[in-house]
Amino acid sequence: MRQGAALRRVLRGAALLLAYAVLAASGLGFAAEPPAKPSRIVSLNMCTDELVLRLADPAAIASVTWLSQDPRNANMAQAARRVPANHGLVEELLAFRPDLVIAGSFTTRSTVALLKRVRAPVREFGVPRDLAGVKAQIAEMAALLGEPARGEALIDEIDARLAALARRIGEERPKALVLRPNGFTVGRGSLVDEILTRAGFVNLAAELGIDNYGQIALETVALGEADILILNTTEGGPPSLAHEVLNHPLIGRLGDRLRLVALPSRLWTCAGPAVIDAIEMLIDAAAAPRNRRSGP
Repeated sequence: MRQGAALRRVLRGAALLLAYAVLAASGLGFAAEPPAKPSRIVSLNMCTDELVLRLADPAAIASVTWLSQDPRNANMAQAARRVPANHGLVEELLAFRPDLVIAGSFTTRSTVALLKRVRAPVREFGVPRDLAGVKAQIAEMAALLGEPARGEALIDEIDARLAALARRIGEERPKALVLRPNGFTVGRGSLVDEILTRAGFVNLAAELGIDNYGQIALETVALGEADILILNTTEGGPPSLAHEVLNHPLIGRLGDRLRLVALPSRLWTCAGPAVIDAIEMLIDAAAAPRNRRSGP
């Protein structure tokens, strides 16, 4: 096994060196800075894909990731299917001759590193941890794409929807608990915590002292005081051990005394405009009959 792992590392290194040699010899003439309004935009991350698809001129989008073409995972799948897909490989990028490459701060690291070595116009975006960060990232992306007016319009739409949703929140503050694959939940200091607050809930995980993302035992879920259990699921997704906890018989039994809400992962996997849809869905779920499982 050690020899196999060593061989894979050697082959991976050889592939990266070959890609770098091809990139350096390709004569693309990358400019270190993108133009004021890029016309050949390539996105290497599903979350940046969504912002590019929402904000850029469609004719200026050269490629987005293949993940964004799957409606189970992505919010802009219909638009993404009109654009060539990439798998984050340098060899693919050469064919697009991009004047702007947009990446996430945690993905496609080897590709991004190679592009930076040849001074390609790469811009990386992190993951906002609150709605203020979401709006700031939209403005930053819109400016980078040369579409500031589209960014302002999207931010105004988000603010208008948040204001309308806030008027639907009553005085009651039900306790909610999020259950994700592998038994993870979301506590204070996270975007999901703010989503729950905006939906009029108290985040029980935060009350239990959990920060950001942490695991929670099913016993704690069962014995907790939650009024609503939010199951972070992907409808129609392939079976996996990670998702088994969401289908545990205990979860079904809990539906006898609290509301079960199946919230699609695509609504808050990325910290983008779709989180407003998540807030609206949770507000709707709070008003639904108690003894049924809410969801799309």
